[in-house]
Amino acid sequence: MKILLVEDEPKVAAFLHKGLTEQTHAVDIASDGLLGLRLALVNGYDLVILDNLLPGLSGIEVCRRIRESHSSVPILMLTALGETDDKIRGLDAGADDYLVKPFAFQELLARIRALTRRYQEAPGAVGVVLHLADLTLDPVTKLVQRAGQSIQLTAREFALLEFLLRNKGRVVSRVDILEQVWETSFDTGSNVIDVYINFLRKKIDRDFTPKLIHTLVGMGYIMKEE
Repeated sequence: MKILLVEDEPKVAAFLHKGLTEQTHAVDIASDGLLGLRLALVNGYDLVILDNLLPGLSGIEVCRRIRESHSSVPILMLTALGETDDKIRGLDAGADDYLVKPFAFQELLARIRALTRRYQEAPGAVGVVLHLADLTLDPVTKLVQRAGQSIQLTAREFALLEFLLRNKGRVVSRVDILEQVWETSFDTGSNVIDVYINFLRKKIDRDFTPKLIHTLVGMGYIMKEE
């Protein structure tokens, strides 16, 4: 897997580079936000690992600009800012996951596996396009459309929408979503699922009818035609 690591602390960058290359990943390193953004926009990466506090351009801004370029590359943010509000800002900018320093390297590897697994082609998915009303999702091409309009999603948003569509007409709980979409413990607080549901609603429901994502208070969520 080809990974872009954007990290300005030389010791941390060297440690992560050594560990990731030992796992057979190809790793490019950028020591500031401007270089990281340039590399992310020019080269094709399977994953971006992005520090938040960077010289030149903050990790939040780098993440936001990557998403503005319509790139759906999975983005994992690493940062010493561990408050819930800090994490939500990173997610709101388009990050797919958030890991607070200091962290165990094995946890980083688990996050990488979980994040990329959901975005890779699912076995047997060839030719199986998921749909509900005028919404379609192709698990192979990663193309999402509503009423014929293409919709850009992050890797995590795509995984969440795919899970909801595969369970359309059935109520899924927050625990179901955490176990099946995140596939690892997530420490941003209990509202992380609500945050991502809101992201999806803004993209696939706000400007369209009928509404497809519904909340059942105390139970979870269900995708169905309104």
